[in-house]
Amino acid sequence: MTAVPFVDLQEQHRALESELSAAVSQVMSRCDFVLGSAVEQFEKEFAEFLGARYAVGVGNGLDALRLALQAAGVEPGDEVIVPANTYIATALAVSALGGCPVPVDVDEKTFNIDPAGIGAALTSRTKALIPVHLFGQPCDMEEVCDIARRHDLVLIEDACQAHGARFRGRCVGTFGLAGCFSFYPSKNLGACGDGGMVVTDDEQFAERLRLLRNYGSKEKYRHIAKGTNTRLDTLQAAILRVKLQRLENWNAARLRHAQRYSGILREIASVRLPEVAPDRTHIFHLYVVRVERRAELQKFLAERQIQTMIHYPVPIHLHRAYEDLGFRRGAFPVAERLADEVLSLPMFAELADEQIDSVCDAIREFYRA
Repeated sequence: MTAVPFVDLQEQHRALESELSAAVSQVMSRCDFVLGSAVEQFEKEFAEFLGARYAVGVGNGLDALRLALQAAGVEPGDEVIVPANTYIATALAVSALGGCPVPVDVDEKTFNIDPAGIGAALTSRTKALIPVHLFGQPCDMEEVCDIARRHDLVLIEDACQAHGARFRGRCVGTFGLAGCFSFYPSKNLGACGDGGMVVTDDEQFAERLRLLRNYGSKEKYRHIAKGTNTRLDTLQAAILRVKLQRLENWNAARLRHAQRYSGILREIASVRLPEVAPDRTHIFHLYVVRVERRAELQKFLAERQIQTMIHYPVPIHLHRAYEDLGFRRGAFPVAERLADEVLSLPMFAELADEQIDSVCDAIREFYRA
């Protein structure tokens, strides 16, 4: 049986070795390591790729969310609606500003925030709404945008797993005031370290983001806002410029892999496949199935050198860090069911058909035993 890693970045980097080395060498020769020319160039190229007017590079995805909320005016005591099923960074960005994340249950099919549940979570203190395009599948942005407009909510998209995903032909991250992205190495567009980006069509908002990421300053030793230090590293920007040219092809490869997985696994009754909603382009940052006897299956696969992961084993409201929200098990039943059932199978652009077949054969063997 073929060993299958969950992600293989070595394969990707081997194919790009000469271009990546050249890009890094150019930065080294210029020595413009902080907010160097590669950052500005990548910001422009990434904005154009998405169809946004402005992009502002920051240190990581969490900082992208935090600075977007700060620039939008979220203050201590403000409530921000988030999905109960997401990576904790979505909520931590709210907490970092003294705000209160308010979880809402998610859609059973797409795993994304359920627009039908947002209304009940609204209060006089609700300031913003963060839909998360989880695993690379866009939210229902028509309904989400309509809710934000009707209730005068700041809309900040968490697109940290959705680089190039589209809703009705339009890239996610461009629907709200801001879209936030992570360039963590395993993302569809990943750096060789941390990195993040905020995109927007609002010029003044973009200018405020640039101030906040750089000590509240646009002129050295002149500070006009209480900012921080979270700047996209120039070396990482140079690397990301090389990789951005391949992103569409990598996304297409992931879609092919997902289709192959689904074509084989659909015959196994104990495996529930990911569903793609109409009018959406899923980029499959992760290929996530729902399975019976998950712990046993994961152990069985590991014994056959097949790596899997669980995204995510604990919903936001059940983390110890958020005990203060006052929710107990049962508050968000769909998110809780997903946490108990989901399993992420190996997924990366360079994944071979033979590796997918090995994963599927092992899963078939497990459920036939």
